[in-house]
Amino acid sequence: MAAVQNVGIVGAGAAGLAAAILLADAGVQVEILEKADAPQTLGSGITLQGNALRVLRQLGVWDKVEAKGYGFSTLGLRAPNPEGTVIAVLEDIRTGGDDLPATMGMYRPDLTAILRERAEQSGARISYGKTVTDITDDGGSVTVSTADGGRATYDLVIGADGLHSAVRKAIGIDVEPQPTGMGIWRAFVERPEEVVRTDLTYGGPCFIAGYCPTGPDTIYAYLVENAQERKHEDGPRIMTELAAAYGGPWNEIRANLDHSARINYTWFTTHLVDGPWNRGRTVIIGDAAHSCPPTVAQGAAMALEDAAVLAELLIQADDVTETLWKEFTDRRLDRARTVVNASVQLGQWMLDGVRDADVPGLMHSLSTLLKEPA
Repeated sequence: MAAVQNVGIVGAGAAGLAAAILLADAGVQVEILEKADAPQTLGSGITLQGNALRVLRQLGVWDKVEAKGYGFSTLGLRAPNPEGTVIAVLEDIRTGGDDLPATMGMYRPDLTAILRERAEQSGARISYGKTVTDITDDGGSVTVSTADGGRATYDLVIGADGLHSAVRKAIGIDVEPQPTGMGIWRAFVERPEEVVRTDLTYGGPCFIAGYCPTGPDTIYAYLVENAQERKHEDGPRIMTELAAAYGGPWNEIRANLDHSARINYTWFTTHLVDGPWNRGRTVIIGDAAHSCPPTVAQGAAMALEDAAVLAELLIQADDVTETLWKEFTDRRLDRARTVVNASVQLGQWMLDGVRDADVPGLMHSLSTLLKEPA
């Protein structure tokens, strides 16, 4: 019998839905509390590395993910010139195993919809319009209060509610995401025919100009610059100006950067809760516990791994004990720390203009680690 029979999960993103699927499949009663009033249908693209795909296969959704997304196993490097000259095409490390692509790009709302459908099929219940205001732990159960006046009691609560986690605050963890100095423009546009993988361009007016195919007809394109105050409505103009230095597929991408391109701008941030991620019977996972700039495309993968490891331990244990929390910390903290540090280091090298940075060595060491199951 699992260590818990009734679990509340705050947040209906990838981490929360993955934990819900695995726990509900094991017979645990699961309720997801989501602050949005309805399923979210807007968003940009997402890059999923092989270790994320490994968890998605474990969740039983790989076939649907493969059908909706765009898989590839090479990485292109282009010169920051008007021709967009291809400098190299590298074989990417398949961190999920040789039977999975190295990378999968897809539309983020499609991934969420696949996981949400699977969670509901497993028996998990999603309650919308639930903003957490308080969490009370009596040692044997946890009561969650929400802004609509609701109260519910669970054997355990999982905070999977993102960067600005209400659960993290409610349990007294005062760590907050901090800006790293970079900002990123993202646009969701039609796929140029020649885009069959991620190509990265370092240099020019941006630190990075890149794109990732997300399906047969779509990509998301991104430009990384110094973090600054930007207005989303200026996105088409600013992205077009920044992209003018880049050639190849960027010529077609640039022509599609209008207000229909779903352009958004965010700053890179990072944080890590350095120690146990639980307080009593409440635990945080995913972006609530750690975040990293997308320079190594591991945010979603780390969130999915957190969920899978936590669910495994809860299903195998007979009770919620300090031994269980120690094993969870031992399996997740150092791995998450390595990913966070690597992503921040890569960005810092670019900010500092370090020309002799050992980027290949950093990425090889990280990929070698991530090939090992979480």
